[in-house]
Amino acid sequence: MRNSRIVTVLVAALAAALVASGCGGGVPSNGVAKVGDTTITKATFNHWLAAAAKQQQQSSPEGKPEEAAAVPDPPNFTRCIASKQAQPLPKGAQKPPVAQLKSQCKQQYDSLKQQTMQFLIQAQWIEQESKARGVKATTAQVQKTFQDQKKQAFPKEADYQKFLQTSGRSEQDILFQVKQQVLVNALQAKVVEDKGNVSQKQIADYYNKNKSRFAQPENRDLLVVLTKNEKKAKQALAELKKKKPWKDVVKKYSVDTASKAQGGKLPGVTKGTQEKAFDAAIFSAKKGEIKGPVKTQFGYYVFQVTKVTPASQQTQAQASETIKNLLKSQSQQKALSDFVKDFQKRYRDKTKCAKGYVTSMCSNGPKPTTGQGGTPQPGQPQGAPPSAGGSSGAPPQGAPQQGAPQQVPPQGAPQGGAPQGAPPGG
Repeated sequence: MRNSRIVTVLVAALAAALVASGCGGGVPSNGVAKVGDTTITKATFNHWLAAAAKQQQQSSPEGKPEEAAAVPDPPNFTRCIASKQAQPLPKGAQKPPVAQLKSQCKQQYDSLKQQTMQFLIQAQWIEQESKARGVKATTAQVQKTFQDQKKQAFPKEADYQKFLQTSGRSEQDILFQVKQQVLVNALQAKVVEDKGNVSQKQIADYYNKNKSRFAQPENRDLLVVLTKNEKKAKQALAELKKKKPWKDVVKKYSVDTASKAQGGKLPGVTKGTQEKAFDAAIFSAKKGEIKGPVKTQFGYYVFQVTKVTPASQQTQAQASETIKNLLKSQSQQKALSDFVKDFQKRYRDKTKCAKGYVTSMCSNGPKPTTGQGGTPQPGQPQGAPPSAGGSSGAPPQGAPQQGAPQQVPPQGAPQGGAPQGAPPGG
């Protein structure tokens, strides 16, 4: 009986030790989250939380820099409250109650914590997916990207050094973040590498189903005079029929500033784009005839058709390259979209967060909502050297971005929130 009790105690102690060490999917005591077998440590979290607080300080000049940049101190937020109380008030304003200041500090901390957690988890997702797919970022690639971006954002070395001081990051941090950007681009290329092949049958099918898209309707170039009343229109018509130059008649009578500035020219008119009566008159007139007055809601038109460009239809051969590029783009976007959906589910399922650090990216957190924003994008920190490409729009939460890396603010214009891209927790 005594031996049985000893065994029971040992089993319970072993189980507790396994959970504490992270075995069986638990988060170790020194960690904030675990993705697969990799732990994001509290030290890593605190480093990037402090950097996020510095970024927030840069975008909000209130208070002393060293106070504004400090991370709010839960649970009582004593230093945060004191910092806010020390800030000057507008003339005649009353000091806000301590409870209100504490609430503000808590909101600030919760926001920074959530952004930093999402940011660190996403970085780990990208690291692990890159390893699984055999995607690498070489030192040469990272250095070239870094130097190009640094040169673009910081023409002077002193500006870059100032950025390092105010951002809360070292050059090693930024190099890792640039590495993340390189990995994201390589992952995207890997996902779409076999999605660029378009067959002639696909091109023919698309052309036949969308033939009207490759047609150009008839269009007509006009000379027009628009007057406020019929009397003025008839006077303009009489002068034109006496061979008076259009530009002189337009200057004298027309109230339409756009065509008047062009000597009365109104080019490229297609059927159905003008008011009904005017449209009918335009497309029933013969080239060279001076017609009018035509009553419209804008006034009375006198016009002449100067050129008729017949309707045309592109052949399949002429449209082939356009269709090929379109179908290739659609195929690649679908591949990326499918990948993102699978990527998010797989890595959320293997992400466990410690109590107090849970986000919607954790398997033990709230379910993500569609279109949820606020997730930092992979790449470099806000305020760091900008990426070489433009943004193609924000991707779904926690996923590698579809398209070029997101543009980040140039030097001197950092924004609040967590840095973009981060080293994995060690």
